Amino acid sequence: MSTAHPTPHTVLVALTGASGIPYGLRLIETLVAAGCNVWIVYSQVAQIVARQEADLLLPVHPQQAERDLSARFSARPGQIRVFGRDDWNSPPASGSNPPDAMVVCPCSMGTLAAIAHGLASSLIERAADVVMKERRTLILVPRETPFSTLHLENMLSLSRNGVVILPPSPGFYQQPQSIADLVDFVVARVLDQLRVPHTLLPRWGEQRLED
Repeated sequence: MSTAHPTPHTVLVALTGASGIPYGLRLIETLVAAGCNVWIVYSQVAQIVARQEADLLLPVHPQQAERDLSARFSARPGQIRVFGRDDWNSPPASGSNPPDAMVVCPCSMGTLAAIAHGLASSLIERAADVVMKERRTLILVPRETPFSTLHLENMLSLSRNGVVILPPSPGFYQQPQSIADLVDFVVARVLDQLRVPHTLLPRWGEQRLED
């Protein structure tokens, strides 16, 4: 009997105030292209970082954000849902209707610490707590350097509880030609953890077909 995990149907992507918004946006794009339903929630600081790093305005109102992001990523109607960061009545806030998986990308050290200690002062933190208690896949993409001992201890605690810690550390063996190539390398690793098929880059040992 196969032990492979099924491709998640619904993935919650949380954007926080760490640098690295392009990783999160590209992840959303690839999940939509793969046919997944994508739930999105972002922090107030993530809105600031999105303007700085991607020249992107993330609307305050979830309905407007759904329209804008659905158009940006060519999503089918209803494929993208956006929730307010304090929307306690939204599906991700309850264990009765959790997503199949959650990715915090990028993940700030403050958010990581809050998740590690079981806090739930925002929907992002509460949703992560729900995903953990329901034994669903939780992936954190911490964008900080260097890591302090406290950061490392929090990550170790989360890892021991089954959380995937996936720092955005792009490889160079594919001879990347652009920043987009470096972003895709990291996003590909996230998709692999989610068991979502992709063709962002060839796998180790595979050779590109020459014309």
